[in-house]
Amino acid sequence: MAMSLRTESVKAFIENPVVLSAVTSWFLAQAVKAAIMLLKANRRSGREILKTIAWHTGGMPSSHAALVSALTTSLAFKEGFQSNLFAVSFFFSLIIMRDAMGVRRSSGIQGKSLNSLGRNLVERFGVEYHPVKEVQGHAPLEVVVGALMGVFIAAAYAYL
Repeated sequence: MAMSLRTESVKAFIENPVVLSAVTSWFLAQAVKAAIMLLKANRRSGREILKTIAWHTGGMPSSHAALVSALTTSLAFKEGFQSNLFAVSFFFSLIIMRDAMGVRRSSGIQGKSLNSLGRNLVERFGVEYHPVKEVQGHAPLEVVVGALMGVFIAAAYAYL
């Protein structure tokens, strides 16, 4: 009996349109990002494509924006614009999208600069340098396109 209830709970979670729209938006944004990378690059290995779909940050479109806008839009359809859950999701989505364009983008630019300086130090003086991670943020257009993807996918789940 307990296993049946657990299975039903998992099934209900997986079939939830809020969950489905968020996951679909994230996955499609990552797939589009991988396709754009393939078109820009001469060659990409299958491993790089899978890595891009599963984990790559930055680039067009923003999968962060797609996911959070789909989540927020789905909650608007399911719970209503007046709900507390929608309000919380809306403001957290704004924070995430602003962070993708601001803090993460700035961190990535600073990381590239530090790594460039570090490479120069290694070449000129033989100083040991360990590169820092270059976090990929988003340009505003990348966030807008991702957010629109999320809204349209959530609307599709709500109406279809």
